[in-house]
Amino acid sequence: MTAAENVCYTLINVPNDSEPPSEVSLKADLGKKMICEKGEIKAKTEALKKVIIMILNGEKLPGLLMTIIRFVLPLQDHTIKKLLLVFWEIVPKTTPDGKLLQEMILVCDAYRKDLQHPNEFIRGSTLRFLCKLKESELLEPLMPAIRACLEHRHSYVRRNAVLAIYTIYRNFENLIPDAPELIHDFLVNEKDASCKRNAFMMLIHADQDRALDYLSTCIDQVHTFGDILQLVIVELIYKVCHANPSERARFIRCIYNLLQSSSPAVKYEAAGTLVTLSSAPTAIKAAAQCYIDLIIKESDNNVKLIVLDRLIELKEHPTHERVLQDLVMDILRVLSTPDLEVRKKTLQLALDLVSSRNVEELVIVLKKEVIKTNNVTEHEDTDKFRQLLVRTLHSCSVRFPDMAANVIPVLMEFLSDTNEAAAADVLEFVREAIQRFDNLRPLIIEKMLEVFHAIKTVKIYRGALWILGEYCSTKEDIQSVMTEVRRSLGEIPIVENEIKKEAGEVKPEEEVNAAPAAKLVTEMGTYVTQSALSSSRPSKKEEDRPPLRGFLMDGDFYVAASLATTLTKVALRYVAIVQDKKRQNSFVAESMLIMATILHLGKSSLPKKPITDDDVDRISLCLKVLSECSPLMNDIFNKECRKSLSHMLTVRLEEEKLSQKKESEKRNVLVQADDPISFMQLTAKNEMTSKEDQFQLSLLAAMGNTLKKEAADPLASKLNKVTQLTGFSDPVYAEAYVHVNQYDIVLDVLVVNQTNDTLQNCTLELATLGDLKLVEKPSPLTLAPHDFANIKANVKVASTENGIIFGNIVYDVSGAASDRNCVVLSDIHIDIMDYIQPASCTDAEFRQMWAEFEWENKVTVNTNIADLNEYLHHILSSTNMKCLTPEKALSGFCGFMAANLYARSIFGEDALANVSIEKPIHLGPDAPVNGHIRIRAKSQVGHSDYTFIP
Repeated sequence: MTAAENVCYTLINVPNDSEPPSEVSLKADLGKKMICEKGEIKAKTEALKKVIIMILNGEKLPGLLMTIIRFVLPLQDHTIKKLLLVFWEIVPKTTPDGKLLQEMILVCDAYRKDLQHPNEFIRGSTLRFLCKLKESELLEPLMPAIRACLEHRHSYVRRNAVLAIYTIYRNFENLIPDAPELIHDFLVNEKDASCKRNAFMMLIHADQDRALDYLSTCIDQVHTFGDILQLVIVELIYKVCHANPSERARFIRCIYNLLQSSSPAVKYEAAGTLVTLSSAPTAIKAAAQCYIDLIIKESDNNVKLIVLDRLIELKEHPTHERVLQDLVMDILRVLSTPDLEVRKKTLQLALDLVSSRNVEELVIVLKKEVIKTNNVTEHEDTDKFRQLLVRTLHSCSVRFPDMAANVIPVLMEFLSDTNEAAAADVLEFVREAIQRFDNLRPLIIEKMLEVFHAIKTVKIYRGALWILGEYCSTKEDIQSVMTEVRRSLGEIPIVENEIKKEAGEVKPEEEVNAAPAAKLVTEMGTYVTQSALSSSRPSKKEEDRPPLRGFLMDGDFYVAASLATTLTKVALRYVAIVQDKKRQNSFVAESMLIMATILHLGKSSLPKKPITDDDVDRISLCLKVLSECSPLMNDIFNKECRKSLSHMLTVRLEEEKLSQKKESEKRNVLVQADDPISFMQLTAKNEMTSKEDQFQLSLLAAMGNTLKKEAADPLASKLNKVTQLTGFSDPVYAEAYVHVNQYDIVLDVLVVNQTNDTLQNCTLELATLGDLKLVEKPSPLTLAPHDFANIKANVKVASTENGIIFGNIVYDVSGAASDRNCVVLSDIHIDIMDYIQPASCTDAEFRQMWAEFEWENKVTVNTNIADLNEYLHHILSSTNMKCLTPEKALSGFCGFMAANLYARSIFGEDALANVSIEKPIHLGPDAPVNGHIRIRAKSQVGHSDYTFIP
């Protein structure tokens, strides 16, 4: 094992601004005698700290070893002793040829005395230090003293003695061959929980049969043990039952008892173990109930999310899903948590588990939650939570149409909500419900007319106008729509009414002194008069105006175009329903008057912004349609629009059904007729790998070492990620494998001595650019002629930013008098795409983020690809993004394409992109795609890698 592969136990913060002292000054500080004992100890403490830091930085200080043994080792100060433990851990203890240094015999004798010291802290800390020793020659003389520590009066000493014995037994079994028997006897007589836990843990790994023997003697008292011992017992039961399934019946009862433990950690591990040991509905229900209790009682949101993930994993199993469906109401109790992420996961889980048996109860609870959020603003996430509830109720109503009638009246009230996002979700739900459920149309129209005057946001107002115009089919409803429009518009004509209002506010003396009217000449040569009242009018409170007039005065004439379309639809329908010509003409004339007065207002100077040409064209078109009333236009306005909506909803429903079908097929376990049958009794123990070791996976996840299975494709193997750092003709050849692992990068560097000389102090010196940080300095090596070694270096990553690692290898040639030699390494460019993962979000979330994000980069497409779809797939593979635009929307060929892309980094950073490309047909069939790609993010940091998309 090379020095670079040794496990690092100690991390010490080093101040960068301090100058390294010389070996002579350190020797003087460590060996000096002072009149004041406190001053002497303080000086030696500081000197020892400097020595430790220098050794950690790769310095060799062989001359100080004897000084420390003579003048520092005999001191009884606790701080000195603690520093010495660190020093002996890191100092080289062998000669270059691998033999133990003679001076270490003196150190060994000192630690034998410390193991017999009357102070329990010194004994315990010394025992902890012995766990890190890898030299059997040093440990052998200490074994009697270590054994004696098992009988010490203090538990701190005893539990560390157990750990020391376990480590020594694992590394050097010959030094203490009877360790399992010794620890078993110790465990039987021990009373302290921490000592019992350490002893039991050792038996699990060293002699599992003895551990089972002990557990069988006290299995009925397990619930009275401390939580740290209970956790180890759960681990033992898990491992035993997976290695030998016939033992399950023996321990299931014990696991059930541990579900009632007072410790949340024990309950969590016991529930996870129970699920892996038994598939019985009672076991699954007990485990799920335990998880739900943990989520509700635990205050930490991270714990809630972790346990919710376990519940979601349970749901993925087809046989467990039905059991969880009975617990939906218990799961909904989690909604009392204020954290939005927890609520979001809970609602999604409840929606996945909803069935015809529990949908009614689910809807009742969700309706209560919606009502609770009304007019409540004490929490910043209340609006988002209301939005989630609306979407969940929407999904329930679509899947179970019988529930729609109960949901709609509650949700319609939120159309007047100030939170536009929640109101937009309600509107989308209402639009889908009124199209799909004919029997609910009268109810929806009635409720819509009730809340219409209270709608506060223009976007919701437009949607409500469209729904009323599309689905009001009776004479009474059409008359009600016109009444609401007139009520929301105020008195017409608008321009004259507004001027009268302004004139009424102007005082008589101001009217006399008013500026004279200015005569202006138009392009046609005619005169127009501009009133001074319209250009310099006093401010008027917007709250006094009706809502629609307020929108128009603010210059939002897009709603006027929507109103014109709505009036055209209802007027054409009114003409078809009512036979009286006078009434027909009256209704059509009123509709045309409203459109005309809006056009007049838009071209006046009263609104904050003038009407756009598009809106003028739309309103003018509607005026022309009403003046002619042709059958063709009647069909377009009243039939084709609804067909388009129906087609869109049908496609969306088919996509949802297809995704649900794929999900159910994925979860169904299909057994083929020719599949081999595995008989438990005939299966070897090492073949029983039906499930992975959950405890090992949890430990690896906690350490950040999540194992990724390498792809079967040879191109995705490790060899593809090897970077050559030096040339083949350099005296030292080096190449590195770059392993990107979540928040850190591990460089596994192969160093080869290509010379006939021995290279001493061969050191890999690295530096970083970007948001990267080198964690530790690699230790120096000694390389024999033509020898090789592996050096590992860890680099921490803080964000998804392009990073470069560079450096050199320095070394001394054995026997040469020249200065140190240096080989410069090639730069390592970190492939940051490993940190960016495709993700999905709703269209509304995408638009919201697009509006909020400040940084944008517009990239001009420059490619040889001639096909639009091919280029889109090229972009998706290059940027690791996901296309949010549905496949059906991208199908066909019309000469251009627009698609939204989304990705998310493991640091929670969002990246949005919009691809707008076209095929210039006039340049021929082989002409390349051109257009633009716009990328948006919260800030430029982290997405500079998206700046150069090809």
